[in-house]
Amino acid sequence: MESMKSKPRDGTDSDLSEQIKAATKDSHVRAENTQLMLNYQRGQITQTQYKLLLCSLYEIYQALEEELDRNADHPSVHAIYFPQELARLESLELDLEHFFGPHWRKRITVPAATHRYTQRLREIGKNSPDLLVAHAYTRYLGDLSGGQVLGKITQKSLGLSGSKGIVFFSFPGVTSPNRFKQLYRSRMNSIELTEQQRQEVLDEATRAFEFNIEVFDDLQKMLSITEEASSEKGNDAASKTPKTFSNSPMLQFALGVGITLATVGMGVYAF
Repeated sequence: MESMKSKPRDGTDSDLSEQIKAATKDSHVRAENTQLMLNYQRGQITQTQYKLLLCSLYEIYQALEEELDRNADHPSVHAIYFPQELARLESLELDLEHFFGPHWRKRITVPAATHRYTQRLREIGKNSPDLLVAHAYTRYLGDLSGGQVLGKITQKSLGLSGSKGIVFFSFPGVTSPNRFKQLYRSRMNSIELTEQQRQEVLDEATRAFEFNIEVFDDLQKMLSITEEASSEKGNDAASKTPKTFSNSPMLQFALGVGITLATVGMGVYAF
């Protein structure tokens, strides 16, 4: 039976982490080169964009972490289960409360693509826990890598003081991101999978990227509608109020999705 397993021992490109890099390369390039992501990295982000983005991140991490917790004893999940070091839900709650106040839960709003993403996480958590490894890897290690840079950009762009509003980007339980990522990859590479299971994890990693790009596409559609509506309204009131991107919450959300793509797009390739 050992011959049916796929468990690399030599640290080569047959490692699961290296295979995920290769499998998601095209999706990574697509995400990395979106104009919205580039805009975010240039510091072109507003508080409205960021607040709405936090709503989507909260929904995604709530689904991911609840499924990881529920499947913590599953062999594949157990290998990469680091709730003390990586869990993001509490930090997102703090950030949402900072911006929306104590009743922030009533103000959560997300696009349909985010719901599809969370539904997939619930589905595999129930039926195929092995596949949670792909989502955890792309999200958490992305946060530890590109997310750190984006946290500084967010703080500077929004004029935030200290960690208020950007707790999401902080990992107090990780003293050395580089060493932790090495540990995480090592633990993930030790997971015993059949060739079929390994391929399914690779496919799911690509799907994780695609879910984020689908969120972008969903928002682009809303962006077009919003722009058209704003244009018509602006023609009627041009002498009163010049059109700006900040007038449309939906548009702000569309631009803010750049951070999601940046976190996923940059993170996997930043180790």
